Amino acid sequence: MQSPQEPPQNPDGQTSEDLDFEQKLEAVEQSLHALRNRYIQVQQDQQSRAQLQEQREQIRRQIQRSPSPELKAELQRIQEKLDELEINLESRLFSWSSLKEPFWQIVRFGGLGVVIGWFLAFAVLNSPRPEPQPPRPVPQSSRLH
Repeated sequence: MQSPQEPPQNPDGQTSEDLDFEQKLEAVEQSLHALRNRYIQVQQDQQSRAQLQEQREQIRRQIQRSPSPELKAELQRIQEKLDELEINLESRLFSWSSLKEPFWQIVRFGGLGVVIGWFLAFAVLNSPRPEPQPPRPVPQSSRLH
C-alpha cells in the first residue's frame, strides 16, 4: 500500500509525474525536429531563390540584347517560381497555430485586467466621500500681535 505522500504508480512502476514529463519531453523533441527540418528547408529555399534571381537577371540581359518569346516565357516561369518560393518562405515562418498561445495569453490577462479595472472602479464609486471640515478657529493665545 502507498502512503498518502507518494504519487500513484502505474503497473510499470512509473509515477504519473514521470509519464507527464516523458510526454512533454517527447513533444519538445518533436518540436525541435520540426524546427530543424524547417531550418533546412528555409536554407534550401533561400539558395534556390538566389539561383533563380541570378538566372532571371541573366535572361533579362539576354532579352535586352535580343528579345525572343522563348526567353520571355523562361523569364515568366522563373518569376512564378520566385513568387512561389517567397510565399513558401513567408507562410512557413508565420503560421496561425504559432499565434494560438500568445492569443490566449492576451485574452487571459487582458480579461483579468478588465475585471480588475471594473472592480476598482466599482470600489471607488461606492466608497464614502469625506465631507469637507469647516476651518477650525485659531485660539487667541497662539496669535501673534
